[in-house]
Amino acid sequence: MTSTTLTPSARAKADYLNLTLWTFQGWIAMFFIAAGYAKLTESMENLTVLMHWPAMASTAFVRGLGVIEILLALMVLAPLVSWRVGRPLLLIASFLLLGMQAIMLGVHALDLDVGLALTNLFLIAITAPVFWFRRD
Repeated sequence: MTSTTLTPSARAKADYLNLTLWTFQGWIAMFFIAAGYAKLTESMENLTVLMHWPAMASTAFVRGLGVIEILLALMVLAPLVSWRVGRPLLLIASFLLLGMQAIMLGVHALDLDVGLALTNLFLIAITAPVFWFRRD
């Protein structure tokens, strides 16, 4: 059996990375829980004012997307309960969120909604490292 001993500077880097990733995971979860809750509770008229795309989608689709966003957000936090069980859930959720964010970036860019497109770029920028560095 071999054991790996980290130097103090390598250990500090690993600790900072872990703290950064948990911060990102918290931000991702807060954003998608709030976004999902809004899609579930707000009227379609309000959602259309906030984002133009709900006008082109059915109410069931928008509400279903809200449920999916909340479930994926909770999966991002699953390692808090159990790393062994939660890590695969985190990887699946972060991968699916990256795909959803990329699609929505395209939707918002085509709609020329710069603010929402930039929001999606920010979300991609914090979700990609979570997926990448939590794989190991």
